[in-house]
Parts: sequence; C-alpha cells; structure tokens
Amino acid sequence: MLEKMKDEIELVSRHLEVARAVADHQPIGIMKLSELLDLPSHRIRYSLHVLEQLGYIRASPDGAVVTARTVELFAHLNDDLDELVRLLEGMKRTG
Repeated sequence: MLEKMKDEIELVSRHLEVARAVADHQPIGIMKLSELLDLPSHRIRYSLHVLEQLGYIRASPDGAVVTARTVELFAHLNDDLDELVRLLEGMKRTG
C-alpha cells in the first residue's frame, strides 16, 4: 500500500521539477528540458502532458510556458507540502 503512495510522490516530484524548469527557462522544448534535467525525453513528454492537462503549462510555438496556475501553485507549495508532512507524521505509530 505504501509503495504505491511512494511511487506517486516520486512522479509528482518529477512533474514539479519539470514545471520549475519550464518556469525558469520558458519557453523551452522537450529536448532542452531532457538535457537540462538529465531525464529521458519520454519522461519529460509525459510530465509535460500531465502538466498541460492540469492547466499548469501550455504549448507555444517556441516551447512550453507556465500559466498563472503554476505561479499560484509555487506561491503556496511549501505550505501545502508542510501540510502533507504533518498528515504523514500523524500516521506514525507512537509507543
């Protein structure tokens, strides 16, 4: 059960890494992202697809660019992650 959750967290981590790279280097294409992040292009392509479906990036003639939704995500990211950590901490057995 927890292995599946770990896999999902790792996938979300990659999506966030791709979103950060797009925000920092926009507009940017798949090959440049692949080189920059040292990830295979098929993984970059999948993350871009997911991010686009969720409205965090959009395609442009020159490559991917972030949307206002990404700016909002990053503005609250640390607080949202802290909340998740608190939830996980609460799941630990004590005693």
